Amino acid sequence: MSGDEAFPPPAAGTGRRRPRSQAVPPILTLTVNPTVDICFEVDRLADVGKSRARVRFVAAGGGGINVARGVSRLGGRAIALHTAGREVGRRLNRLLDEEGVDHLSLEIAHETREAVVLFESQTRRSFHIVPPGPRLDDREGRRVLEALERAVAGHEYVVVSGSLPGGLPDTFYGAVARRVKEAGSRLVLDTSGRALRESLLEGVFLRRCNNHEAAGFAGKAVRTFDDARAVNEYLLAAGATEVAVTTLGELGALCSTRHGHTELRAPSLPGEPLSDAGAGDAMVAAVTLRLATGGDPVEACAFGVATAAAAVLTPDTEPFDREVAESLYPAVRVVRPAGS
Repeated sequence: MSGDEAFPPPAAGTGRRRPRSQAVPPILTLTVNPTVDICFEVDRLADVGKSRARVRFVAAGGGGINVARGVSRLGGRAIALHTAGREVGRRLNRLLDEEGVDHLSLEIAHETREAVVLFESQTRRSFHIVPPGPRLDDREGRRVLEALERAVAGHEYVVVSGSLPGGLPDTFYGAVARRVKEAGSRLVLDTSGRALRESLLEGVFLRRCNNHEAAGFAGKAVRTFDDARAVNEYLLAAGATEVAVTTLGELGALCSTRHGHTELRAPSLPGEPLSDAGAGDAMVAAVTLRLATGGDPVEACAFGVATAAAAVLTPDTEPFDREVAESLYPAVRVVRPAGS
């Protein structure tokens, strides 16, 4: 494929894609710093006095948990490995059980965090307020790694997504990457800050960075596909990943491998964008599931862009609509610039 083309839905059983009848191993996700998300709806936040609110939903959250939910929503299978502490941790476990998300819980000493989402119905704006979370000690960090070693067997793809809690070293995701690699599995990593930088010392299969995270590598704002290309070339040259994906918000994403760069231009939205809070996790879920079912990285990332677009159409952190994601997929434009 060259130039500027729409991305056609691939036929089942062609290329690297497995026939639909063949079972696909479940995807394992790891969330070291999960949340219980509580979403309130108000007509409009009052400058003074009380803002009367309605509870829209209460749900388990955190990067890897959101990815596991997204994989299931797209028809795949996922198991979420996560920490859980005290009363909020027990609530987290119960919410996952009630939702039917397969999960493995690791008890920690301190309280799991709660995040608050405020949705203003008059303005259609969302505000996501997220505390840093509990502090894990060295023993708890080792227990997470040991649990990962036990759980990873039989999983071709492992997704590690989200922030690190206090107490764990910035090199923790590097240790995770080594264990996944030793197990013969492929790691998809989506994190930020110092944890992202320190993890570059360990090569992974796929890294996703949004444009804000990528700016830390570029030393400037990342706004265009050319900006993203410089970031992805840096990651590939450093041996930090086999597939580099930098997302550019409403523009789409750039997917890069040793074979070249591919611009995946986001489709026009059929409605008003409401919130990008869950778009990154939705994209990672779609990309990983397509890879697990035999898709190549460009195909997988195109479906990821479509799924992220579907997520933007939902308010706050509500799940995306699978049918909308699938309908947007053929409209993702695939561009391979000259020299890529």
